[in-house]
Amino acid sequence: MHGRELRGLLHPLLLLLIFERPGHGYDLIDRLRAMGLPDVEPGQVYRVLRGLERDRSLISVWETAGAGPARRCYDLTAKGRNDLRSWRVRLAQLDQVIGACLRRSADAFEGTRVGRADRYAVSGR
Repeated sequence: MHGRELRGLLHPLLLLLIFERPGHGYDLIDRLRAMGLPDVEPGQVYRVLRGLERDRSLISVWETAGAGPARRCYDLTAKGRNDLRSWRVRLAQLDQVIGACLRRSADAFEGTRVGRADRYAVSGR
């Protein structure tokens, strides 16, 4: 997935990853990639993280321990956990719609293979 499809799912995906384990931006980006989202734009992830923090779904603290520069570590708030619960309901509904779309498109393509004319095919005149 990429582009617009991904932007709409970054909110629940980031909430889930942070619920599983708090993390900093590049850690979260790596974990998104491990979920099968290789084309995640860091700028978009950081915009979503800042928005979630503004909405009080996340809190962040600067981690200064260890080698390297300080990093902002994100953690979920009670509001963020409730937001994730709400997203689960919405994602389940989306899953039903996508499942129906996939089944219907499979049926439609199957119908095309057994003789249904493709009305958009270029005629051989």
